[in-house]
Amino acid sequence: MRDRARPGWNGPGFTLVEILIVIVILGILTAIVAFAVGNMTSNAKSTGCAAEQTTLSTALEEYKAHTGSYPATMSALTVGSGAFLKSAPLDYQIDGSGNISAIPGNSGGCT
Repeated sequence: MRDRARPGWNGPGFTLVEILIVIVILGILTAIVAFAVGNMTSNAKSTGCAAEQTTLSTALEEYKAHTGSYPATMSALTVGSGAFLKSAPLDYQIDGSGNISAIPGNSGGCT
């Protein structure tokens, strides 16, 4: 016997409302995952910056212990037989008293 409330209905299937509910749920789950991934990349950058600054600080202190003064430029940490870094960081600068600072406007620097 045919269902009079839905003429032409001939079997199981999904209604439009059910499909829309599934789409909304998938959208919510996608937003949650995107937010979590965004936080992970931010945390990773912060951790990388902290590690890089620790490495630079250690290299500066070793340079001072070896020579008796801080270097005038970052490239001084990479030259000579007692090179303290493999390569000079391009996104930091140093003053004569051993203070490290990010170069303003450089996207690679940690702030």
